[in-house]
Amino acid sequence: MKISTKGRYGLTIMMELAAKFGEGPISLKSIAERNHLSEHYLEQLVAPLRNAGLVKSIRGAYGGYILSKDPEQITSGDIIRILEGPISPVDFTEEDDPAKRDLWLRIRDSIAAVLDSTTLADMINFQDAGEADSYMFYI
Repeated sequence: MKISTKGRYGLTIMMELAAKFGEGPISLKSIAERNHLSEHYLEQLVAPLRNAGLVKSIRGAYGGYILSKDPEQITSGDIIRILEGPISPVDFTEEDDPAKRDLWLRIRDSIAAVLDSTTLADMINFQDAGEADSYMFYI
């Protein structure tokens, strides 16, 4: 399964709102500038998030967007499903080989488990342990 820019930028919007949760509305313009993204594109992404009830829009000179729930209550799976649709590595049918079908189902369930167990709070509080760079190669 490949997450498109819709899902990636949608997570960016939601992480920005989570980081400022309780501090008032955040404009899409400020999110776009901070992350070097198109404000127009972010406007297209925030609409389904608002329609799904994950964000609220605040009108006025100091308006913008806020999360409708605590960051601990919104998972990355919620966001990805709204913007990307159902989580599935492949389109499989009933006619597929049972062993392959089982594999696709296990992959789908594993991806869903990771997305559904990772909240916005987890993402904004992430501390990189630096393990990815811990390997030393000698020639």
